[in-house]
Amino acid sequence: MAREEVDREDLIGEATALVERVELTMDGADAPVVVGFRRNGAVSCFFGAEPVYQFTSDGLLRRAYAGERLIKAEHGRLVALERRRTTGEVALVRHEWNDVVMRRFLDRTANDLVRLRDALASGRYRTVRQVPEHADVVARVRQWLATLRGRIQVADTMRVA
Repeated sequence: MAREEVDREDLIGEATALVERVELTMDGADAPVVVGFRRNGAVSCFFGAEPVYQFTSDGLLRRAYAGERLIKAEHGRLVALERRRTTGEVALVRHEWNDVVMRRFLDRTANDLVRLRDALASGRYRTVRQVPEHADVVARVRQWLATLRGRIQVADTMRVA
């Protein structure tokens, strides 16, 4: 993880690894949502600056960012890395989550994605911008969300490939 934190405000312009990406506003939501697809089909979902959820091409949660923690998949479990700042240095402190904490986080993840799915299904959203400009990225997002069926499973590793 980088020593300096990056502001996530222009994902549409700068997240070039996400070859298809769309920025949406959902009715009643405080922050925009950005969903993007890598070339291999892996998906990233940004609900404002956080939470962020990243999935493998098979739809397994591989990494997340929430509550100022990096959460990574490791052998089908979730591990949180918390930043501890000292003068001129950032250390990462590891927290292995028990089943209760992990289930609570996965339920929150599922709820966020169901809220997005429902907004897209009911038309309670607005497309702000997307790349490529003339693709139907929202349709791809809808299709991807339908494959999850409201249940989030954890990958074996945080790696995308």
